[in-house]
Amino acid sequence: MTSLIIILSVILLFVVLIQIAKIYEIAEEIKGEEYSEITSADSNSKGLLIFCVVFFASFIWGCLYYANYMLGYGPLKSASAHGGAIDSMFNVTAFFTIIVFVICHIALFWFAYQFRYRPGRKTLFIPHNDKLELIWTGVPAFVMVILVVKGLIAWNEIMADTKKGEEHISIEATAWQFAWNLRYPGADSELGVKDFRLIKPGINELGQDWNDERNLDDFNADELVLPKGKKVRISIVARDVLHAFYLPHFRVKMDAVPGIPTYFVFTPTKTTEEFRQELKKYKEYQGPSDPSDPNSPPKWKAFNYELACAELCGKGHYSMRRLVKVVSPEEYEKWLTTQKSYYLSSIRNTEEDPFKGKPIGIELKSEAIKLESALAKALDTSNTNLADRTLNLNNIYFETGSATLSKESEMALNILKNAFEKYPKLKVEISGHSDNVGDANVNLILSQQRAAAVKTYLKNNGIDESKISTNGYGMSKPIESNEKEEGRAKNRRIEFKILSF
Repeated sequence: MTSLIIILSVILLFVVLIQIAKIYEIAEEIKGEEYSEITSADSNSKGLLIFCVVFFASFIWGCLYYANYMLGYGPLKSASAHGGAIDSMFNVTAFFTIIVFVICHIALFWFAYQFRYRPGRKTLFIPHNDKLELIWTGVPAFVMVILVVKGLIAWNEIMADTKKGEEHISIEATAWQFAWNLRYPGADSELGVKDFRLIKPGINELGQDWNDERNLDDFNADELVLPKGKKVRISIVARDVLHAFYLPHFRVKMDAVPGIPTYFVFTPTKTTEEFRQELKKYKEYQGPSDPSDPNSPPKWKAFNYELACAELCGKGHYSMRRLVKVVSPEEYEKWLTTQKSYYLSSIRNTEEDPFKGKPIGIELKSEAIKLESALAKALDTSNTNLADRTLNLNNIYFETGSATLSKESEMALNILKNAFEKYPKLKVEISGHSDNVGDANVNLILSQQRAAAVKTYLKNNGIDESKISTNGYGMSKPIESNEKEEGRAKNRRIEFKILSF
């Protein structure tokens, strides 16, 4: 019943409006056509003047009210070194365009009022005016020159690539529907090469070429972590359609184009926490971050930088977001130590690994660091734990079935040599061990020969052989079960036992 009454009321309203319109038409006919035109022109022109005033008042109010929400104003000043140039360019452009905007619209509405219809008024036609043409052409041209030159200077500064040898952090951002992959270089500070033909979903999303050793320490991150004050070069690529790498608070935007790699170089100048403290000073950011939950953290506290896609790349476009954190250089270095190489965690010793079963540089360096640390601990006079004085040399390698040291062993052997030089009284026992595969006597002899090979290397590099004794124990002292290959691999070892120092 209520719905019927509402529908009938709406119909009645339309009928009343139609009748009022008819009455107005009849009244206008009675008054005369000329009177009607004059009245209409007066009301329209005055209405336009009122609209002009209300329009500009709303424009000014809106600019002031929303200033602290607009990039470049209030707390939202740029958080990058180059952002100030972009904001300055925007302000200069806005200055000139707002002047033209205001003058043109005031003139438009005033002329509509001043030259409204009056009986007998004639139009003045001016076919040509050199002075007016000169002003109309010259002033915009002069302003355009200012804007173009300022923009060109800013563009050349902002889009300059890094110079050879210049210190910077390289990061690669790969976009596809609908995600970002953020790849960082490892300790070598270099990103490895890729080939789209090597892409395997779930295994090798980027098509990294594992034969390129620069790829072996690269890692992927779920968020974009950047150090304050360090220059960053983002390599930007797309795997399917057009995307855009957009960091609004850093004034960074660059298209990600399939088949055409792009880049952007910038330097963050404010950590996430510093930016939050700037927001904290403004009342607009004191309210709850979740409007539906009054107890949610305030907007300033919940703020985070973000990476977004600025192209409409498909139905899932909204989901192409990544958290961005700017931290101190010390925090960044600490964060790097927690990241794991994708190759080592997902590819190493699988069917995808071209180095399966072979030692690689990244592992050799890691083992070398561990060996140095273990040696320092063993040679610490305050350490009374005798077990720490027997070191398992995991990074000593031999040719298969022989006592010939491989080239990959040099890093560990040089660490041992340096220990003898640092501690002239150092005396050690080097022992060889084997698994239980094959003849026991052959394994015993091979373990003795391998221990002797290590001693010979050190002797040939200036170490007094009287400080080194050797023994071969064959398969008699396993440290793991020989039932599985992993255990057998650990049993095939060289031990370095410190006797005195």
